[in-house]
Parts: sequence; C-alpha cells; structure tokens
Amino acid sequence: MTINEIQDEIIEEFSGFDDWMDKYQLLIDLGNEQEPLDEKYKTEQNLIDGCQSRVWLQADLVDGSIHFSAESDALIVKGIVALLIRVLSDHTPQEILDADLYFIEQIGLKEHLSPTRSNGLLAMVKQIKMYALAFNETLK
Repeated sequence: MTINEIQDEIIEEFSGFDDWMDKYQLLIDLGNEQEPLDEKYKTEQNLIDGCQSRVWLQADLVDGSIHFSAESDALIVKGIVALLIRVLSDHTPQEILDADLYFIEQIGLKEHLSPTRSNGLLAMVKQIKMYALAFNETLK
C-alpha cells in the first residue's frame, strides 16, 4: 500500500465518528493495539525532543525501507504515534521525505490537539523525516 492509500484508509476510519470524544477513544485504542517498544530502545537517544510526554522512536533500515517502532507514556500521544508509524513505516526514505501528511488535517487532529500536543506531533514528524534523510544518504 502507498502512503496516500494508508492515509485515505485512516481518514475513512475517522470519518465514521462525529464526536471528538469518540475520535480520542479511537486514538487510545490504536495506541493500545500497538506492539510495546522493546525496553532496549527506551533510551535517551530515542526520546523525541519537543514532546511534553515521553515518546521513544526507533528506526531501522530493512531492505531499503525504514521500519519504525515507537511508544509513549501518554495514551492519546501513543495513538498519534501509532498513526504516524502506520502511515510511514516500511516505506523507502525517499517516499517518506516526499510524503504530504494530509491525513492529520483531514481527520481534524491538528485543530483538536492542545498546543503542547500539536508541538509534539510536529516534533514526531520532524524526527521521522530526519531518520529518512539520514537513511537516504546512506543508500546513495
């Protein structure tokens, strides 16, 4: 599946809910369904700067694609990072760098997050793109 196909799938899932309390619950459920991050990856190096809650992000280059795994100590943030991983994990660095993450706007996430969570979301996206940039250089 392409990055845009996955984004469209997420938009479809969220469009089934009118109430933002239901959407928050979906985010929490998505976070709870996510595989826990191996303890060995919960290091200072993997902590994302700019997030109010603690978010660890691990990136591994596997056969030319980046596989992401992550965890957060906050339920909603865990759901947000789960969505980002679902969209961007297992794609090439160039695909990730070229991705327009329109699903964030379309599901209304940006406008329904507190300023600190919005900053955290931007920090997560930035870190994912930085990994993609770094891995892209190693593939050249």
